[in-house]
Amino acid sequence: MGLTADLCARIASLDYDDIPEPALAAARRLVLDGLAVGVAGVSQEEAIPIMARTLHALGGNPVSTAIGCGFRTDPVRAAAINGSAMHVLDFEPMWSPATHALSVTLPVALALAEARGLSGRDVLTALVKGLEIQGWLREASGQYTPDVLQFHPPGLVGPMGAVAVASHLLKLDPLRMANAFGIAGSRAGSLFGNVGTMTKSAHCGQAAAMGLESALLAEAGFTGDTETFESPLGYANSFYRGTFKPQEMLGYGTGAWRVAQPGYAIKMFPSQFGTHFGITAGLELHKQVPDTAAIAAVTLTGPVMPYVNRPFPETGLSGKFSLQYTMASALMDGHVGIHTFTEEKLRRPAMQALLGKTTLEMDKSIPARFETMHVRLRVVLVDGTVLETRCDGPRGMWGQPPIADADHLVKVRDCLGTVLDTATVEQIVALAARIDTLTPADVAATMALVG
Repeated sequence: MGLTADLCARIASLDYDDIPEPALAAARRLVLDGLAVGVAGVSQEEAIPIMARTLHALGGNPVSTAIGCGFRTDPVRAAAINGSAMHVLDFEPMWSPATHALSVTLPVALALAEARGLSGRDVLTALVKGLEIQGWLREASGQYTPDVLQFHPPGLVGPMGAVAVASHLLKLDPLRMANAFGIAGSRAGSLFGNVGTMTKSAHCGQAAAMGLESALLAEAGFTGDTETFESPLGYANSFYRGTFKPQEMLGYGTGAWRVAQPGYAIKMFPSQFGTHFGITAGLELHKQVPDTAAIAAVTLTGPVMPYVNRPFPETGLSGKFSLQYTMASALMDGHVGIHTFTEEKLRRPAMQALLGKTTLEMDKSIPARFETMHVRLRVVLVDGTVLETRCDGPRGMWGQPPIADADHLVKVRDCLGTVLDTATVEQIVALAARIDTLTPADVAATMALVG
């Protein structure tokens, strides 16, 4: 068997009972996080209502819920809307090697579960399968740092994760699944040039939709390259030319579950993960700064990450990808949350003045991987006082104690509470926490609550 055939056989053979409890527990937590940030994403960023109105106007069989939008549509469009909603705040968990694995998979599982009358156990099993293939693909890619990444990772591995999810729920045999992966290979890709725009959120929504559509086509008998992971002209060699390590993919299904180890880092700030290092440093020094008017100069030193070097972001959305703005917000306000990234917050005269005093130094000697990077923050006050700190990682990242359930629930309730009343929020929390016990009717009821 070739690599693609081997992987498809492994994916098809795995079921709920093969997944250990630590991996299931980690996946349950992800369901709640994804629903919460999806609800908040629709209500807080205009990108999703624009997308939802546009796609809704195209029609579609109304069988799958568009989160927060008040309508149902076909599963492919629902996956596109909900995947974008789960990513638009940049608030869903980060993975190692870096990608956004949740917002390209959970929307597919939920959309198909509604459309086909499937259980929460089906949803959770499919979700784990989709998360795993992305983790092994990112490991095999050999592309971990900004200097070698050519495409935004979820646009590359996301369609493959969506295929794995849909293949489980559609009960595709290994050959049809291989066709689905081949089809999805021609639908992959996302450009870093769109980071900071509405289009970045669509990288995840489009990946979810394209992977789902590929699996639906394969179910109907449509064909694609059935050797796409090893073919000289296939997916892996085209996108990872010279860096792809196919042997790394063979860890799939061997008992090493990436959803549990190395796992994921739950985000406690709604911005690009590298900015969390500067935010953490800024929050620490905030307590020692009497007022930002007392600051003479700020120097933030970190790795070479050009796409988050934005001294004066033009919009609140762009501010999510600015090392300078995110750090300055923490330093000034002592808090970074959903409302940090509004035009009003960005345009404050005091904020613009602080950004004008801020210098970002990108040091080539600092590793540019989230797992090993650090930042240093130096603040000089007008009276000559020098304040310094270093952040080797925000709390909850790999190698550190995970975010406590109580802290995670604060985030979840804040996100759901942007539009939902307390009773509805608590219903969603309770249902998501036991996702794998839900009947098809329970899944539909959960989606109605977030819809």
